[in-house]
Amino acid sequence: MIGNFKIRRGSNLVVTLKDIVAFVGEAAAGINANMHAGLKPNTFDLPLMSDVLSFKNFMIPIQKYIKEEIFLRVKFLKPSENGRYEISLSKEEYKDLDDIFGKLLERIHICLRILEVLLQTETETLGCYQYLAILMELNNISKVFPGLGTKLWTIIRDRKLSFCYLIIKHARRTDDYGWISEHKEVTNFECRRHLAMMLLPEIKVKDGELLLEMFIERSQLLAQSFAYIAHAAAKRLRAGLYIEFKDEQATGPGVLKEWFVLVCQAIFDPQNALFVACPNDRRRFFPNSASKVDPLHLEYFKFAGRVIALAFTHKVQVGIVFDRVFFLQLAGRNVSLEDVRDADPLLYNSCKNILEMDPEVVDQDALSLTFVVETEDLGSRNVVELCPNGKNTVVNSKNRGTYVDLLLQNYFVGSVAEQVAQFTRGFDDIISSARLRKSFFQCLEIEDVDGMLYGSEKAISVEDWKANVEYHGYKETDPQISWFWQTVGSMSSEQRKALLFFWTSLKYLPVEGFRGLTSRLSIHKRNESCNLLPSSQTCFYHLSFPPYQSLEVMQDRLSIITQEHVGCSFGAS
Repeated sequence: MIGNFKIRRGSNLVVTLKDIVAFVGEAAAGINANMHAGLKPNTFDLPLMSDVLSFKNFMIPIQKYIKEEIFLRVKFLKPSENGRYEISLSKEEYKDLDDIFGKLLERIHICLRILEVLLQTETETLGCYQYLAILMELNNISKVFPGLGTKLWTIIRDRKLSFCYLIIKHARRTDDYGWISEHKEVTNFECRRHLAMMLLPEIKVKDGELLLEMFIERSQLLAQSFAYIAHAAAKRLRAGLYIEFKDEQATGPGVLKEWFVLVCQAIFDPQNALFVACPNDRRRFFPNSASKVDPLHLEYFKFAGRVIALAFTHKVQVGIVFDRVFFLQLAGRNVSLEDVRDADPLLYNSCKNILEMDPEVVDQDALSLTFVVETEDLGSRNVVELCPNGKNTVVNSKNRGTYVDLLLQNYFVGSVAEQVAQFTRGFDDIISSARLRKSFFQCLEIEDVDGMLYGSEKAISVEDWKANVEYHGYKETDPQISWFWQTVGSMSSEQRKALLFFWTSLKYLPVEGFRGLTSRLSIHKRNESCNLLPSSQTCFYHLSFPPYQSLEVMQDRLSIITQEHVGCSFGAS
């Protein structure tokens, strides 16, 4: 019984576990007393972190005892009639703990509900880290108190908005949030992205002395980028990048973003044989099993993994996305038939037909299949057995599921195992370990990766653009500013993209649009001849133009700029 369990230090009796239950209650009471204070910013009456830590530490021996009880019962006793191993707690003891957890849940639920209301009007940061710490500990406890887990996740689902806000504003890099990844239904894109980004290294100014400097000729972009990135120490890559194109004066974040887009387009260009595009969605790519036509293909896959990890780290949208099969492999997950629908529609339909055929027809050897598959390797055809003695194992109604599984493993896992292994090795160099890389992709949906790597697919909103621009030398009410936005509003989608590229070197906006950019755009007044064309400083998102004297002049000048950039900057990606 829990009340009779004693903790000893040497031969001296220190405390009974029943006493610790009382300590847990005291710590929980301290948390509850100040729970509401954590809603408002700039308050000194937050739930004390010492109370949260005391609650957590006092629960450790209780959880340990219960886990040992369950282990012993699983090993030596039979389960109860309902199939579960009951915890050996008295009704009184169980009720004490249940009351403690129930009051904590009730208070945190009230606070989350109030927080949702406050978020509609307040602009200051609300809530506190302690709320997350409390929820985290309640989740840990729920592993030995299953009923608590059901109540906890019901509350979090009901208060999804507040929960996601707490994650985005108060989550710390030092904590493990894998417990949230198991319940993606309580998160949104912004929350999941935030959790994933915390797993990536921070680019810190103090690491400037390690900064990797690259001087690239555009005509040799892929080869020279490979030479720099593939051979650099991972520590230098994590410290930051400086890019300069030869014979060009522009430098800074805008040039870095342009380089990321260009080098990723080159890496994923099917003509380079590293990746192939999905037939049903040409934006999506997966490794090419025939990539060995290039003797350096494995080194290039490692290079590609490093570049993609760096693109995530620098928050650059590069205009490519992964096929679902590739995404699952990066997350360390298994591949099923439904996952290959876009990667190989013909194989998908063929496998579906095999699984759905009448069993009697299959058993009459109508398929004429055995557990083998033909492969082509640099022009030569080979027969590969999917299992031992596969050439003599006929596919029938009982083993056809196994046949399909082995076929998928061969086509989508085994045939590109080396390529995926090198890509993940490169990604792991940046994120620091295979465990973190798997956690990174496991806390995301494939649609999240689309948003982070490809960016927004929506047409550029002029209203969103206008709302995120600052003016220097001009006022928002000046006629030149009115003419500028009037002209932008009359542009085609491609012309707006061209103007955006001229202004920022960005080809793709974040999912949130202009609000998601790391810096605000600005328009600057140039007190020079009105015959001059607009100019830009892409690294600072600055656009400058003189005070043109009419709408027609503004239209003419912007037309020249967009015509110069539509063709060269927005080809197929």
